[in-house]
Amino acid sequence: MDKKKVIAPLVCHGHSRPVVDLFYSPITPDGFFLVSASKDSTPMLRNGETGDWVGTFQGHKGAVWSCCLDKHALRAASASADFSVKLWDALSGDVLHSFEHKHIVRACAFSEDTDLLLTGGMEKVVRIFDLNRPDVGPTEIEKSPGSVRTLTWLHTDQTILGSCTDMGGVRLWDVRTGTIVRTLETKSSVTSAEVSQDGRYITTADGSTVKFWDANHFGLVKSYEMPCIVESASLEPKFGNKFIAGGEDMWIRVFDFDTGAEVGCNKGHHGPVHCVRFSPGGESYASGSEDGTIRIWRTGSLGPSQNVMDVVKEVKHYVAETVR
Repeated sequence: MDKKKVIAPLVCHGHSRPVVDLFYSPITPDGFFLVSASKDSTPMLRNGETGDWVGTFQGHKGAVWSCCLDKHALRAASASADFSVKLWDALSGDVLHSFEHKHIVRACAFSEDTDLLLTGGMEKVVRIFDLNRPDVGPTEIEKSPGSVRTLTWLHTDQTILGSCTDMGGVRLWDVRTGTIVRTLETKSSVTSAEVSQDGRYITTADGSTVKFWDANHFGLVKSYEMPCIVESASLEPKFGNKFIAGGEDMWIRVFDFDTGAEVGCNKGHHGPVHCVRFSPGGESYASGSEDGTIRIWRTGSLGPSQNVMDVVKEVKHYVAETVR
């Protein structure tokens, strides 16, 4: 990418307070979707390609710190400062269930099979809820050593990754035993942890460093120093040849995965960048900021992404064949 090339983003307004988390669904027969969490207490759902507003989930009474969609983009979940995690119908916007906690909840994540919901926060308790039996109490695994900041699943829901707000490192829980089996060491608190689409890498942001870890053997593959403190990083999902990072300087920078060289820098936000994520096809990426906006940046010069439309057609064909 030419460093001097100016990319005009799609600017998505709607939130009245800082945007603190973003999550893209996989590509579905209806395209792909983007859900956002904000301190204004109202998660929002958008068309992931155009940024068009689809709906707002109303019901929380405190800041929403985390949000996610299941792989079919039929249900959403959100973790809030109102001591609850809510499960939503992504089509109607209705609350399907509210899981009550005893303190602020900072993270939530659907399992790959969509049957389980993972939650964690200031209680330092990691809970697994069975969505097929939402009224049954959760399974609690070994306590986190600190307040939970991020949670994600790995290895077909057999492993859980979690980071803390008040200490460095990423902890790995074995779901079968419910115990912490390994820690990926970092100097600063990990504010962002993402498993690559192909399952090969774990991308983390801590302090002014972005690290890439082998997701199977857990060795450190690459570590790059950033120009400022970064809060979030994301690896391009299709080719894995570049990554993005955003943080306190309000810019979203693009880097070469192999060398760490900066190959692009996009400016437009008017406050620190709290979250960045690549779309599932890699043709664009989104950033959420203290300024209350979401910006969607295209990685190429094409119009509406043809490769995404091709994938959507393939998914629709597969679904039709399966139904037969």
